[in-house]
Order: sequence, then C-alpha cells, then structure tokens
Amino acid sequence: MKHGKKYLEAAAKVDKSKLYSLEDAASLVKEVAFAKFDETVELHIHLTLKKSQSVRDTVVLPNQFSAEKRILVFAKGDKAQEALDAGATYVGDADLIEKVRGGWMDFDVAVATPDMMKDVGRLGPILGRRGLMPNPKTHTVTMDIKGALAELKQGRTEFRSDKTGVVHMAVGKVSMEPAKVAENASVAIKEIFRKKPSDAKGDFVQSVALSSTMGPGVLLDAKEFV
Repeated sequence: MKHGKKYLEAAAKVDKSKLYSLEDAASLVKEVAFAKFDETVELHIHLTLKKSQSVRDTVVLPNQFSAEKRILVFAKGDKAQEALDAGATYVGDADLIEKVRGGWMDFDVAVATPDMMKDVGRLGPILGRRGLMPNPKTHTVTMDIKGALAELKQGRTEFRSDKTGVVHMAVGKVSMEPAKVAENASVAIKEIFRKKPSDAKGDFVQSVALSSTMGPGVLLDAKEFV
C-alpha cells in the first residue's frame, strides 16, 4: 500500500523497533494524528487462535466517547414497558420484526428477551450480516432489560476476533485526554486476555497495537497486562 506524505511524516515519529507503554502509546497516537476530523483511536490485538477458536464478549469501557446508541428492544408486555422506562429508542415485537424484514435498519444495537428469539431468529440473514443479532454471549438476549440498557448507555462495547485472529476495537477519540484513552484500552486488553480459550496453546497474544483511524500503529508491550 502506498501511503501519503502526511502518513509517512507521522510514521517517522514512531519507533517501530520499540514496545511502548500504554500511556506513552496513547499520547503518541494523539500527537501523530493528522486527519482533519476527530479520528477514532483503535486497539488491534493479534491472537494465536485455531480455526475452531474465537474470542467474543463485551466490556464496559469507563470513559464514554461515542454518540448515544440507538437501542432497539424486541419484547412484549411488562418487559416492553421496562425497555421504554429504561430509555430504549425503539420497542416492539411482531411489528418491529416485520419492519426490519422490510429493510428498516435505523438502530445501532438490538436487544431481545429470550421468549422473542424464536421469531427474531428469522431475521438472522439480515441482522447477522451486520453483526446486530441479539446473542446471550454479548448480553443482548436477557430478561434484565433495564440492566442491559444501562450498560449499553454507559459504554458496553462488543469485541470479537476476525478470521485472522485479530480483535479490532474502538477505545476512544483523538480529542480525548490520552489518560482516558489509555484507561479504556487497559480495561479492554485485560478483558480480552481473560477470554483465552481453555485449549489455547503457546503464546496467546502475538501483538498489541494502538492507532488512530488514519495514523500509523504504535506497538505496545503486552507483558504489561499479563
């Protein structure tokens, strides 16, 4: 890939042979960011996983940085009212299922009560493709609607390894104080490390890096979190 002049100037400020502390990396990522918009700070963790293994869960980051999520809740009766009282953006059952089936996707996260999943499951081809299917592993299939919405509003974020064993996750914005970005990243890294499959062998973590949307990666010292 051919990089532009601004990227190359930013990359020149990063010592590729060095493993940075998280605090230093967060400060450096902010320093070398060059885009005209408020770039997202991203965490990239390369894990050693077999094809049959994956790492997926959610974590609540202590420092909020994204716009408030538009939360859709599939629920009936008392649970639908609980969702409304907890501040869900959209609440419904068969009506919302039909709306989504018709192509409406004006939401950021979907939550469902277990009794709704038989019907919601039929939206698999639509929601699954976009990573929006409610799932017990990500605490989005639950009877505790109030608790789930509270965590989502606080900043609960999903993480999952891709086909190459890499977890990519947003942990802040360049405009934030580096210390707050570092705190978010630390919480995320420790949680991801805790999800090591029981049958994983050898070094679980190959590399950890922090970068802005457009900027160069800054390698971290993974031993800091073990």
